[in-house]
Amino acid sequence: MPPSPDTWPSDRLGTERGVFATTHWTVVLSAADKNSPGATKALEKLCRTYWYPLYSYVRRKGHDAPEAEDLTQEFFARLLSRNFPHGIKPDGGRFRSYLLTALRHFLTNEWQRARAEKRGGGKAVLSLQELDAEGQYRLEPADNASPETLFDRRWASVLLAGVQQRLQREYAAEGRADLFARLQPCLTGAEQLLPYAELARELGQSESAVKMAVHRMRKRYGELLRQEISQTVAGSKDVEEEIRALLAVV
Repeated sequence: MPPSPDTWPSDRLGTERGVFATTHWTVVLSAADKNSPGATKALEKLCRTYWYPLYSYVRRKGHDAPEAEDLTQEFFARLLSRNFPHGIKPDGGRFRSYLLTALRHFLTNEWQRARAEKRGGGKAVLSLQELDAEGQYRLEPADNASPETLFDRRWASVLLAGVQQRLQREYAAEGRADLFARLQPCLTGAEQLLPYAELARELGQSESAVKMAVHRMRKRYGELLRQEISQTVAGSKDVEEEIRALLAVV
């Protein structure tokens, strides 16, 4: 679980219009433009971010692993080849919701047609072995969650994992990888299991210094989380709604 929202600053991010100048909406637009020099990179980013949440949705809808891989791969390939962003306004909507709606439409109305055609023009969007979507899916808890609920959970999981990786890289670049490793559990409130006093002894610092270090880590975590969320919505007002949605499913 991410740290409490009251540690997530809102003054630096999500308030300036420029924050939303380059979002996943423009990533999609770039990926669909075959003449764009950044199309391939944009498509890879899109797929890596949303592949597993969409794959898990397809699996939960009852498709077996090979078919789900085919469907998810074809979904990205066909949407892009058919000018996926046509009619989409970058200043409107939440990308997460739109993408799931597009997948539902694809599964309902286009799969039978797609099966009769050569899928994806014979080109895989990403390596299925590299993504190991089925390996992840087999680790899902055995419950009766709806496909939509599972999609939201996996979206939240992928998003939070990406934020922690960014934060870890920042600490490593500053020569503080060891500090991050010791304080990372505090991002989820684990200081209740390992008190600050014990952390202070292990780190050779005062308890107040450790508390300040945890506060700064959580604050930066919140900033990075807001940056990531801002990539998937149209404007600053939608960031808070997505944060509430994230907290509801983690």
